[in-house]
Amino acid sequence: MIEWYDAVAAGLERTALPTTADEYALTRWAAHGYEPDARALGDTGDWTQLNQRDLADVEHPVLPPGFRFRTAEETGPRAAVRAHLDAWSPSPYTPRSYEGVLRTAAYRADLHVLVEAPDGTMAASTIMWLDHMNKTVEFEPVGTHPAYRRLGLARAMMLHGMRLARAAGATHATVVCLGAPSHPRARGLYYGVGFRELSRDAPLVRSADREPAAPFGTGSPPCGSSPGGGTRG
Repeated sequence: MIEWYDAVAAGLERTALPTTADEYALTRWAAHGYEPDARALGDTGDWTQLNQRDLADVEHPVLPPGFRFRTAEETGPRAAVRAHLDAWSPSPYTPRSYEGVLRTAAYRADLHVLVEAPDGTMAASTIMWLDHMNKTVEFEPVGTHPAYRRLGLARAMMLHGMRLARAAGATHATVVCLGAPSHPRARGLYYGVGFRELSRDAPLVRSADREPAAPFGTGSPPCGSSPGGGTRG
């Protein structure tokens, strides 16, 4: 794959995005002349980290007075879509988009958690994607209405969600966030409910004018690259 990428992008700068957990891939990329991308790894970079925790001991969630937990199974599609739009505006999400979500094998409406405010507004929401085979759930996305932030709703919602996931058979949970120092908010939320880093993106770059020695087991040098091109390893 790397040799093909270098060949079709010959003579141009190219990037790759393996993870720190994939030691074999990192070794192979390095053998082809790819180095850590200092710019992408900077304080304002948009690289992500994967966080995990087990579900053996989940703290009891506490909501502010008047708020209550709901699920998309209870509230229906309109409320689920509205909650997403309020948290992530501007967003292209539509009721039709949600219809596609409903057809996804890992989606369960009873694991699509919302927090309802006293006035009926769906103030926060998250979807937990359940992998039955590996007994794990992934939180994606996690969002709160701008008017209801800093009330502890997302924290309580995630704790409640983990308890629901555990009841559904999950023993493990993951969530992804931006990892650079200038993006601390989501990471702080996830660390606050027991998640810790498992792996992170390892952005790599190879300049257009750098051609390394032949990669492992080959007798000819690789070719070049593509402008802003990238591939996930």
